[in-house]
Amino acid sequence: MKTGEVLLEVVRNDLVESVHAGHLMILDAAGKTVLQIGDVDSIIYPRSAVKSLQASAMLRAGAKLTDQQIALACASHAGSAQHLAVAISTLASVGLDESALRNTPDKPLDPKERVAWGDKAPSSLAANCSGKHSAMLATCVANNWDINTYKNSTHPLQIAIKNEFEELSGEKISKVAVDGCGAPLFALTLKGLANAVRNLSISTDPIHQRVISACITNPVLVSGVGRLPTLLMEKVNGLFVKDGAEGVMIIATNKGEVIVWKMSDGSQRGAGALAVATLSQLGISVDIEREKVLGDGQVVGEIRASKLVSNG
Repeated sequence: MKTGEVLLEVVRNDLVESVHAGHLMILDAAGKTVLQIGDVDSIIYPRSAVKSLQASAMLRAGAKLTDQQIALACASHAGSAQHLAVAISTLASVGLDESALRNTPDKPLDPKERVAWGDKAPSSLAANCSGKHSAMLATCVANNWDINTYKNSTHPLQIAIKNEFEELSGEKISKVAVDGCGAPLFALTLKGLANAVRNLSISTDPIHQRVISACITNPVLVSGVGRLPTLLMEKVNGLFVKDGAEGVMIIATNKGEVIVWKMSDGSQRGAGALAVATLSQLGISVDIEREKVLGDGQVVGEIRASKLVSNG
């Protein structure tokens, strides 16, 4: 992919020490472009930022999930006891247990939860995608689909998800990869991603509305205590936020305004500063603790949005 434009600056003692470049797009409530930086027409892997689209497809295919189970299906969760309990409940609702999971084993995502996990072996349940995979299995059971091959891109489940992506984005999927968790990954342009998120957020389809509502009302399940997506949803009424690996972020308001970005270096560093700056472009003020640049244990700088972002 192209390098993009500088979106973030790392400042140490009044000198820009490092920069992070990427691609960014902001849409207003009418779907018009407020700000476009970089190349929004090149395809990207949206990674876990689009679990809400996957969850929508699963509900449409007949999955019977509670709001908490939907929120966890959309999550890259921290790996807390609460997160694991909801994943187990999703599996139990269709007579399965964690042995049915086929996602890549891992330790909890959040550093604190990972420390608490200790020397225990990685597990599919602890991995941050277990909510999504539990819901995928529940969808398969509801349809009498094979549960051992649900990660195959030609499986009926994944075809249903692909169709949901194409319907919401307005793009045909031209490239399929394998995500870190082992599930198929459907590539979209950044513009297609923005359109998909906007269409999801303003949809009158009860399935889409339920997915967004489940996430907004269960922000801790979507990420975790103190994590950026959860913090933003807790602080701004009606906001939907989801991050993805390799520096992908989606933000949507209840008015249909959308912010999406993809960092060229795959970093999530400075994501909070970029979220604050881009939300301000929509007239939304939010106060969150910023990442600190330290020198000798003292704050000597900041990570800030570039002038391209701040000035629009």
